[in-house]
Amino acid sequence: MAAVEDIVIAGAGLAGLATALGKGVRSLVLESSPTLRASGFAFTTWTNAFRALDALGVGDKIREHHLLYESGHDLGLDVPDDGEVVGGEGVYLRVQGDEAVTVTQIEQLVGQWSERDTAMPTGGMELCLLLLLHRMVTFSAATGEAAAKTLENELPKGTIRYSSKIVAIEEDGNVTVLHLADGSTMKTKVLIGCDGVNSVVAKWLGLPKPILSGRSATRGLAEYPAGHGFGPEILQFIGQGFRSGVLPCSDTSVYWNYTWYPSPADGDAEESVAKMRSFVLAKLRGARIPAGALDVIERSEMSEVVSSPLRFRSPLALVRGSISRGGVCVAGDALHPMMPELGQGGCAALEDGVVLARCLGDAFAAGHEGVAAALGRYAEARRWRSVQLITAAYVVGFIQQSNNVVVKFLRDTFLSPLLAKTLVAMADYDCGTL
Repeated sequence: MAAVEDIVIAGAGLAGLATALGKGVRSLVLESSPTLRASGFAFTTWTNAFRALDALGVGDKIREHHLLYESGHDLGLDVPDDGEVVGGEGVYLRVQGDEAVTVTQIEQLVGQWSERDTAMPTGGMELCLLLLLHRMVTFSAATGEAAAKTLENELPKGTIRYSSKIVAIEEDGNVTVLHLADGSTMKTKVLIGCDGVNSVVAKWLGLPKPILSGRSATRGLAEYPAGHGFGPEILQFIGQGFRSGVLPCSDTSVYWNYTWYPSPADGDAEESVAKMRSFVLAKLRGARIPAGALDVIERSEMSEVVSSPLRFRSPLALVRGSISRGGVCVAGDALHPMMPELGQGGCAALEDGVVLARCLGDAFAAGHEGVAAALGRYAEARRWRSVQLITAAYVVGFIQQSNNVVVKFLRDTFLSPLLAKTLVAMADYDCGTL
C-alpha cells in the first residue's frame, strides 16, 4: 500500500516554503522546475513581510545581508534643468508627471507609524529589495542570501522535490490523489497549492483564471561591479500611460521595471528582449527620465530582462469562490495574483505561509475533520486581506497610469499623498506569530 503524505505543497515559492518551515507536520514540496531558473526579478519586502519572516525565525538573517531602505531623513532633493537627481537620502516615491518632476515624501507617514510600532527599528519602515531567481528558490550572488534561500536552507534536506509537476487532482475519501507529469501518482492528507498564477490547484477548487489587466510589465537587472552610486532610495517615474521604477538591490545591482498599456503603435517591441529594451529606453528618453535611471536599463543583460502581461484575480472571485475545500487550499500567487504597484505580492505570500502554518499546527490530532476546519479558518483569515490587497493594487495602478485628463489632474494635484498613504497602510499589517 502506497504511503500517504501528511502535507504536499505544490510550488517552492515564498508561500510554500514559509508554510513548510512553519511548525507541526513534515511536508513535501513539489517544484515543477528541473533546476533553478536564471530569469531574475526583484521582490520588495515591506514591514509586514519582515514580521512574517520574524515569525519564522529568519528575519534577522535577511536584515544582515540585504539593503534596507531607511526613512525619517530629510530628502533635500534638488532637480536641476538637466533632470539629474542630486543629494537626498531615505525612502520616497519620486513621481514624474508630463511636464515637471515632483517628490512625494512618505517619511512623515512612516515616522508616525513607527512611533506606535515598537517592533520596528528606529528610523521607520523596513523595506528591502531582494533579487530572486525564478520561483524564488535561490538568489543571484549579486545579493547573497535572501528570503527564499534562507527559508530553503532552514528546511530538512529532501523537503523539496524538483521536476515534479502536478497535472491532475482527484479526491479519494479523506485523501487527495495527485497525478504528476511523469505518470506517477501520490496521495496526501493535505494539498497546498502555491503553484502560481496558472495554478492547477486553484483550477481544481473552481477559482476562475486571473484576468488580463490590459497592461504589460518589463523588468530587468543591471550590475555595477564597482558600485552604482545610488542611495537607499526608491525612484518611481509616472508619465503618459506608463510607470517605471529604479530600485537598488545591493551595492552592485539595481532592479528596474516598466509597466504600460500595449497598443498597435508599439510595433514589434514584443518580438524580442532586445527590441523590448530599446522600446522602453525610447519611451523613457522621451519622458525626460534622469540619465542615471536610463543607464540602469542600458546596462541590463538580455538574459536579465523579462516581459509579460499583468494579470490579477477578480476580488469577486475570492468573495464568492472556494479558497479551500476539504484538505486542499491555495496560497501565494495561486490565491491572490495582483498588480505590482503596492509591491505586496511576495509579502502577502509570506503572510499566507505563517497563517497557514499556524492554523495547521495541531490540526492533525483531530483527523480529517480537524484539518478541513483548520484550512477553513485559514481561508477566512486570508480571503478579505487578499481582496483588500488586490483591489488597492488595481486602483493605485489605474490612478498612476491613467491617460484620462481628469484622473491625471486629480493624481498630480490631490491624489499623490493618498497613494503614498495606501502604500504604507497595506504594509501596516501583522499576520501574527506561529
